[in-house]
Amino acid sequence: MEKILILDFGSQTTQLIGRRIRELNEYCEIVPYNKFPENTSEIKGVILSGSPYSVYDPTAFKIDLSEIRGKFPVLGICYGAQLMVHESGGKVEPAGSREYGRANLASIDHEDRLFKGVKENSQIWMSHGDSITELPANFKKIASSGDLEMAAFHIEGEKTWGVQFHPEVYHSSDGLLILENFLDICGSQRHWSPASFIESTIQELKSQLGNDKVVLGLSGGVDSSVTAVLLHKAIGKNLTCIFVDHGLLRKNEFENVLNDYHHLGLNVIGVDAKKYFYNALEGVTDPERKRKIIGAGFINVFEEEANKIENVKWLAQGTIYPDVIESLSITGTVIKSHHNVGGLPEKMSLKLCEPLRLLFKDEVRRVGYELGMMSHLLKRHPFPGPGLAVRILGEITPEKVRIAQDADDIFINGLREWNLYDKVWQAGVVLLPVKTVGVMGDVRSYQNAVALRAVTSTDAMTADWAQLPYDFLAKVSNEIINKVQGVNRVVYDVSSKPPATIEWE
Repeated sequence: MEKILILDFGSQTTQLIGRRIRELNEYCEIVPYNKFPENTSEIKGVILSGSPYSVYDPTAFKIDLSEIRGKFPVLGICYGAQLMVHESGGKVEPAGSREYGRANLASIDHEDRLFKGVKENSQIWMSHGDSITELPANFKKIASSGDLEMAAFHIEGEKTWGVQFHPEVYHSSDGLLILENFLDICGSQRHWSPASFIESTIQELKSQLGNDKVVLGLSGGVDSSVTAVLLHKAIGKNLTCIFVDHGLLRKNEFENVLNDYHHLGLNVIGVDAKKYFYNALEGVTDPERKRKIIGAGFINVFEEEANKIENVKWLAQGTIYPDVIESLSITGTVIKSHHNVGGLPEKMSLKLCEPLRLLFKDEVRRVGYELGMMSHLLKRHPFPGPGLAVRILGEITPEKVRIAQDADDIFINGLREWNLYDKVWQAGVVLLPVKTVGVMGDVRSYQNAVALRAVTSTDAMTADWAQLPYDFLAKVSNEIINKVQGVNRVVYDVSSKPPATIEWE
């Protein structure tokens, strides 16, 4: 399969470059700057990402550009552009002040293929502390901005370009067009689509798995659900899905999700393990201990059920591309395990199958729609693996779970009824470890307080509190207090991330 290779020099927006290329229906892969593949037959072009380093820093990430330039079309972005200039004898120097934020292109060379159709004064996004002050021989300036003389260049005699701004960022108004022009320069066929992915992946899974049996741990979330449907289309009844109810799901979620999966024709085993987890969590208040107990408990329950299935050879997981990218630093050191169930494959001596490992989150949803999956499965808000354990502050008890589930059910259903659910990234109710005085039916009450939490976000790295209508909050608050036994006060969390986090624990 043809691809654009993105060399990652440590930029915070490297993944965004990949997403933009995929949006243009071209397949791409992100690799550490020093891991250029030996097999280059499928590479149509190379993009050099930005970096937190300065090119003249002795510890900066550098590569032998002679192995790339002239052999592939190349686009250097920010640090990538400066690296080509620096290595060819030009000058890159500290800017008088860090250039960050919006700027506008000027003096565009409209004859240059990279800027075909780009408007004069087009808005761009800057983020650098250095600037190119002198271009080497054969480097031709093709654009400038108000404060940046060398905003973009083309190396004459090569299909090599550099830009000191970030076309991948939303704020660069013609950024996607610039990337599209680069793909045209590369001669990309741009055949990457959810339909083509499904077709090729099903054939690969059939070849990879043959008649082997596969077990998959379902969570009810988007990634594992799409993985299950894709595998089902490839191997049918040889796939067994296990959905564990640890007693900390949303109200009726176990039954509702099982029903959805059965409608999809999946072979699903539902495991009611509530008592097991409640006993394990008894008396535990520390958030990290809760997580570890639930994680270890899930492995034990999953392993017990999986061992009941004869001749299982594969464990399938809903790992997606950001997990894979984040599992290695650009120096190759593991910084985060991307396996959804840490340690399970080795313990069970199973081979790993991850059919979504090259997809971004939005692509997973697009694949799900192409597979004909129900919209409410694909639009589900993110939900933490430990479930309500991180939304019940303090010790977990069945009674506290009931209160949290009932209040959460009213809140989430209310968001749907008011057409607010799809406008919110994530929402839920937090049961606080305090009781408050109230008056209910002319009688003094001393009951629990709950906090409503709803945030807007695009990637969960940052988030802002959702400015829900006052009328909606008033209605939900009244309904929770009137219908949920044990609650007499409702508050709304107006904290952003940072400094707060989306979840309370």
